[in-house]
Amino acid sequence: MAQVLRLLRIGAGSDAIAHVVSAAGARALGMDGLAVSLATGDDLTEPMWCSDATTRHFEDLQFTLGEGPGPDAARTGAMVWAPDLARIPFDRWPNLTMEAPDVDIRAVFCFPMSVGAISVGVLTAVRRTPGPMTAQQVDDATILAAALTARCLGGGPRGTPLPEDSPHSLLHAVVHQATGMLSVQLSLPLSQALLRLRAHAYSSGRSLTDVAQDVVDRRLRMDPGGNGTPPTAVDKD
Repeated sequence: MAQVLRLLRIGAGSDAIAHVVSAAGARALGMDGLAVSLATGDDLTEPMWCSDATTRHFEDLQFTLGEGPGPDAARTGAMVWAPDLARIPFDRWPNLTMEAPDVDIRAVFCFPMSVGAISVGVLTAVRRTPGPMTAQQVDDATILAAALTARCLGGGPRGTPLPEDSPHSLLHAVVHQATGMLSVQLSLPLSQALLRLRAHAYSSGRSLTDVAQDVVDRRLRMDPGGNGTPPTAVDKD
């Protein structure tokens, strides 16, 4: 972890930061994957960077469903741990509990990235086997979250943020565009338009990103529908 923090402090380039977070950072914490999500307002976070496909899948689920340890950490500003997802009470994260068995992740640990009362994002660490983190791993993850917070805010010596041009960064920019389009089409506030988008993604068993892309490409148009029910979608040629 000392090597990880040193690389972050010297302001290595985007590729080096990606390698640090995915490889050295995960190894230092005894994890299989790491992800960084940034706060977007209204207690929401958007995945900015994921170390691997499995971690990305889990972050996609949290982003689509709007529930899980990551959203809880962003909302409360406190660490949220799930040492064994299989033992989480169903009523805590009901939708995630149903979907999580399909993902090769058993333990999730989320650390808020913040400056005082201001939420910057969440560092998520995942592992394929259940069990708690050690005290040293918790301390290291807390320090890493603080260092990544400074990096995201441009606080490094070179003022270089986490990479924004990698394939893993800002994975859901298309979701913002689709939400805006739905807001206009359905005459809804942006927050409700995003809920409609999430509802359709969940009910259709697709990722939020894929559904959003269909909306942007005008392959999918949602009818006004009833409040609180999955929207009706009409595919367009």
